[in-house]
Amino acid sequence: MTDNLLDATRIKLTEIQKRAVDWNEGAMLVLAGPGSGKTQVLTCRIARLLDASREKSFRVLALTFTNKAADEMKERVAGFVPGLEERANIGTFHSFCGQILRQHGVHLNIKPDFAIYSQLDDRKVVLEDALKRAAGEGQPLSVDDVRYLKIIDQLKSLLIGPEEAESKLSRFDDKARIAMTYKAYENDLHQLNVLDFNSLIFEAHRLITKFPAIAARYRRSHPYWLLDEFQDTNDAQYRLIHALAGDEFQNVFAVADDDQIIYQWNGASFRQIQRLRSDFGVELIQLPTNYRCPPSIVEAANKLVSYNAHRTEAKKPLQAGKTKLKFPESEHIQLLVYGSQEEEAEGVALMISRRDRTEWGQTAVLARNRSLLEKIHQALQEKGVQAVIAQRRDDFLSPEFRWLVACLVQTVRPLDNRNITVLIEAFNRIAGIEVSVDQVIADAEATGHGYFGTWLNAAKQIISDDKHSKLLEMAGRLADEPFAAKKMLRDLITEFRATLDGDEPDRDLSQDLKAWTEIGRDIAMHVGGQAPLDQFLQELQLRSKEPTPQPGTVTLMTVHAAKGREFDTVHLIGMAEDILPSYQSRQKGDSSPEMEEERRNCFVAITRAKECLIISRSQEYRGWSKQPSRFLIEMELADTEQ
Repeated sequence: MTDNLLDATRIKLTEIQKRAVDWNEGAMLVLAGPGSGKTQVLTCRIARLLDASREKSFRVLALTFTNKAADEMKERVAGFVPGLEERANIGTFHSFCGQILRQHGVHLNIKPDFAIYSQLDDRKVVLEDALKRAAGEGQPLSVDDVRYLKIIDQLKSLLIGPEEAESKLSRFDDKARIAMTYKAYENDLHQLNVLDFNSLIFEAHRLITKFPAIAARYRRSHPYWLLDEFQDTNDAQYRLIHALAGDEFQNVFAVADDDQIIYQWNGASFRQIQRLRSDFGVELIQLPTNYRCPPSIVEAANKLVSYNAHRTEAKKPLQAGKTKLKFPESEHIQLLVYGSQEEEAEGVALMISRRDRTEWGQTAVLARNRSLLEKIHQALQEKGVQAVIAQRRDDFLSPEFRWLVACLVQTVRPLDNRNITVLIEAFNRIAGIEVSVDQVIADAEATGHGYFGTWLNAAKQIISDDKHSKLLEMAGRLADEPFAAKKMLRDLITEFRATLDGDEPDRDLSQDLKAWTEIGRDIAMHVGGQAPLDQFLQELQLRSKEPTPQPGTVTLMTVHAAKGREFDTVHLIGMAEDILPSYQSRQKGDSSPEMEEERRNCFVAITRAKECLIISRSQEYRGWSKQPSRFLIEMELADTEQ
């Protein structure tokens, strides 16, 4: 059946898609427009490579930018070649770097059970502690220097370490102080065995450049590399790939679209595509046929993006490939003009509410910024329309799940006093008690006992009711038998579910239960169900804690969050000057890189629509009169008179 599924899928591919799927040795760049079937090409290519080498043990490396995309690719490959999917190493750049550092980080004194701090508050605490310690040792630093954290993040994202920092900050009068702060921060991270988000790529790059034999090992074990959404790579990610490839490796298969570069603020640039072509001598093929959007949307997209100068030479325009159309041509693109922002929100919400409920789940409202979405969200709720503003969530909402995760972390890192603080404060909220964090830490250090056990003893002296005593008993079993974590987790989840049986279930807990189930399934698919606890926690830290919306929910998203998504009906709101394009891009100038990126934002937004695109604008926002977006004029949906 597998062979039939893979073969049947390949039969449906176009000739140019088949050429990409069947590519063997050497470097290739596939310029794939929106809706051109690039995920099908990638997964078919991975499956073909695995299917043709069943007697071999090499792995295929595929890197993308979101766990959602990676999990979807993994699932498709498993459908094509069941039993071989474990040979497909599919993940994000950051999860792949975590994998490298787990296996080889010991060469940099990074222990395999390192923690990942992605939240700003956690990193600020580390830096504040580092600064206090450094000041106590006589260094000319103070806690106020925590203000340099943003600069440290920027330096690290450029692969600039503390030793090089001062020489790279020539325009800063306080460059020596920044470099000293950076060094103190890094020293404390290493002492805690913690990596922040930018450290994953920074340390992986440092590892493979310092120990080139490790890179050579990956080239042997992973002889084929596939890079999804290559246009989103920043300088650090490109340099990581280049260092990993060395001077000879050429089997790099990249899929990109220079018309969808919308992460310029994070270092994504047209230059990365140029560097790839120069460094690897890639063969170029194009997938311009759009099978997602009606022809009128494809035509509008072509008109819009033709105004951009920074594109690959000889870039082919999109071609309309969609033949089955749900609505008449007159409804494929609609433009609505409202008098005020409030009227726009009310009008869009009313239009959605009048649509059949079965269509809500395939309806999206997109905007350049979140503030516009909040007004629409409120208007939809008032009309009884189930809607959610989709966003990445780096932490769980409920104290129950914050406590649960903190318990797991404490068993892996028993000396983590930042985590014990989270654990104690979360349980205080759950049980309505006041156990002092400072007292627990002081008692533990005075007696030589662990933080976890000291807290348990303190909490047991206060708790008397059966419900919370039971939670403490489960936590105690985890402290005594860390290897029994899976059973403790099952028991705790059962307890949490039981609390939802009341008349007014806790919405945050309900959301977290759903997110936990989804994340657990995805991690099991990605790294296997038997992953050690420290690896599970690392993967957990890299994933959003936002659950999938319930069926029949209207999705509200920023344009950036909508990348890679598609919906039957898309409402693109706020199509006015200073909104889209943004005021900042207008200040930079009509021909600036910032304006080109805003145009690509619009391009991405309109090409999310599978059936119907409804664009709207108001004549004023926040009391200020606004002209129609220049992009409406460029798409020939409005003229300069409007």
